[in-house]
Amino acid sequence: MSSIATELAAALGAVDRPGDFYASGMAELHTPTLEVEGVGIVALPILPIQVAQLVAAAERAPYGRGQDTLVDTSVRRTWQIEADRVRIKGRHWAPMLEAVLTRVAEGLGVNGPIEPELYKLLVYDKGSFFVSHRDTEKLPGMFATLVLVLPSTSTGGELVVRHQGREVRLDLKCADPSELAFAAFYADCVHEVLPITSGCRVALVYNLTRRAKGALPQPPSYDAEQTRVTALLRAWVVAEEAPDGREPTKLIYLLEHAYTEAELGFDNLKGADAAVAGVVRAAAQKSECDLHVALFSIHESGSAEYVSEGGRWSEPELEAGEVDERVVMLSQWRRPDGSQPIFAELPVEDGELSPPDVIEDMEPDEEEFEEATGNAGASFERTYRRAALVLWPVKRAFAVLTQAGLGVTLPYLADLTERWASSGAGERSALWGQARELAGCMLAQWSMRGRHQWKNNTSDVTGMLTLLTRLKDTDHIDAFLSGVLGHGLHDKSDNEAIVIALQMLSPERAVALIERMITASTRSPAICSDLLARAVVALADNPGRLAEAAKVLVGALPGGVAQPVIYDSWSRPTGVSPECLVDLFSALTRIEEAVASRAADHVLAWPKTYDLNTVLVPALCKLAKEAAINRSGAVERLRVVCLEHLRDRVAEPLEEPQDWSRASALACNCVNCRELSRFLSDPVAKTWNFKAATSDRGHVEQVIKSANCDLDVSTETR
Repeated sequence: MSSIATELAAALGAVDRPGDFYASGMAELHTPTLEVEGVGIVALPILPIQVAQLVAAAERAPYGRGQDTLVDTSVRRTWQIEADRVRIKGRHWAPMLEAVLTRVAEGLGVNGPIEPELYKLLVYDKGSFFVSHRDTEKLPGMFATLVLVLPSTSTGGELVVRHQGREVRLDLKCADPSELAFAAFYADCVHEVLPITSGCRVALVYNLTRRAKGALPQPPSYDAEQTRVTALLRAWVVAEEAPDGREPTKLIYLLEHAYTEAELGFDNLKGADAAVAGVVRAAAQKSECDLHVALFSIHESGSAEYVSEGGRWSEPELEAGEVDERVVMLSQWRRPDGSQPIFAELPVEDGELSPPDVIEDMEPDEEEFEEATGNAGASFERTYRRAALVLWPVKRAFAVLTQAGLGVTLPYLADLTERWASSGAGERSALWGQARELAGCMLAQWSMRGRHQWKNNTSDVTGMLTLLTRLKDTDHIDAFLSGVLGHGLHDKSDNEAIVIALQMLSPERAVALIERMITASTRSPAICSDLLARAVVALADNPGRLAEAAKVLVGALPGGVAQPVIYDSWSRPTGVSPECLVDLFSALTRIEEAVASRAADHVLAWPKTYDLNTVLVPALCKLAKEAAINRSGAVERLRVVCLEHLRDRVAEPLEEPQDWSRASALACNCVNCRELSRFLSDPVAKTWNFKAATSDRGHVEQVIKSANCDLDVSTETR
């Protein structure tokens, strides 16, 4: 059974004729000499005063109804000047017009030479328009109309062209004096000019003819291909919705021509690419699919092999060997309307290319080799780039968005949440549903991700929980805490947001989730102790419910290792600090005294891990400030041990150090500071008498303070 990717490629492969029912663009203009009988030379860009002169020399433009020619400003409101009264000179005009005709021929899919014949000069002032109509055949061989819009300032006046159920709206504004806008369309296309809302517009209208024998060119028709592609996409959408659907999340169809990043866009597609895009665009609209054009790229690197060593006058020749790393991405996104979506890059997954083997014979756009150096062998890097049409079902848009990563989805979810919070009753439910759907897609892929920073040094975990809490989305709060954080993928800085989110759930569920998170994070006692201490405050009415979680934490406390701080695979401290013990006993003494006593037994049993000087004494100094904790028998036992240790230390006689040297690295390298550095590194010298002016002494004292030198400083005045 063939896949959607294979069938789509087969259907679009039949679209082999370039062209569409219209063509448009901008052309570089070397200002010509435009002369109008009755007006004289017309400057470009056209000024309002000359528009008034042109209107005075013009007549109301008529329109045809059957065999009649009528003037009715409710149907057509514009001014016209006959072609025999218009003269255009300048050596650049003819080459420019020929270049435009070449682009028009390609855009319309016409083979052979096209002959233009100037028909009218039209003046559209404010309020001018022309309702929907078809052009009549004005001379033998006419098959299309070309409009050249000269530089002027205006708004509104879009040209709308329709053909076989499709519609394009072309904005032909042209204020830059170095450019003109053009549009061409087949004569049988229905078209209209929307009202000019400000300014004015002057256009040259040409009849396009072809004198060659045979039938006149007709707009390309791909009705059969469009019908087939529409049916394929509709079936794909249904398969994507099915629970066991195995079709790709998105489809990627590579185009033929090369486009720069600046050129990338639906309006700039050339030849058969434009025709294919037209078919897919119409089919996507009918099948509820989103369509974009994007830059498809492959970056490969690996080892290279020598084909020849080279000689005295030649470089060695290398060829690519085994590929070690390969990255396939989509970037530089454009919608059909020219706008850019928020995601920057999306990965390409298996089965998404149409057809699946399309890249097998691709030639790299860039390939560079690096010769062997030292212990490193020869290597290569190469890049492939192609423009591509990218499709996905509208209902799967959030699943595709999730592929862009948390850097895109978190801001998007934040925007949805903000809009939901400030929306009225009419759209509130819809926005909440969208936010909930996106959150579900994000959680489905979260377990595969590491920790990231979102904004203002806020972690992605805190950001996600904050948004879910604001949305009151208890289902996803539960899923996030149990599924993601239940695997230990959070940090101490996330605990505040975790406890706030837990309060959205029932007390029983909150207690169960706390136990699960502590079980998953026992390698990081600081994280667990902080979470437990915060949870005790949140459940102040009945902290005893956390007894099981407390027992899990106490049972996993480190012991027997003479290293206060180690790190787990997430680069988080897993050892014990004074703050960790403060959080631990602050929580345990409120939960259950028996568990606190077990923790005290453990701490006292491993004096190397819970060093008295660096861990236990500093922790008890902080715990002593809380009267409720001091009433705990467990804390009292620890306090007694610390006091005995301190008394023993005080009883020891003080001895001078055998080596007086200290850290001597200083930021300043002046003469006085170099002398200070020598004193600090001297193992024998106990004092340094520095005789100098007040400013020099002040400088040295500042350096001592900045470098945290182990020195006492005093000033002797004699």
